[in-house]
Amino acid sequence: MATFAALGYFAVFLTLTVRLPSLMSRPAPGGLPTGLLLAVAQLPVTWLAVILYEFTARRYVDPLARRVRRYACGADDGEGRP
Repeated sequence: MATFAALGYFAVFLTLTVRLPSLMSRPAPGGLPTGLLLAVAQLPVTWLAVILYEFTARRYVDPLARRVRRYACGADDGEGRP
């Protein structure tokens, strides 16, 4: 979900850049152009997506991978598969 949110944000940014260049060049609060402000905001959005991905992977994927590895090595049934 976080990946799709980050990609969606990027797609909206690109669409605004192509369709509404006057909006993107308009000054935002603080004096920066709106386009630059939105471009800089992509960094925290991407970091958040990576952090959420790591959390999800450690919580759900790693335990499954450990179980598969144990089963492949034969720790569950005592067969000693290679």
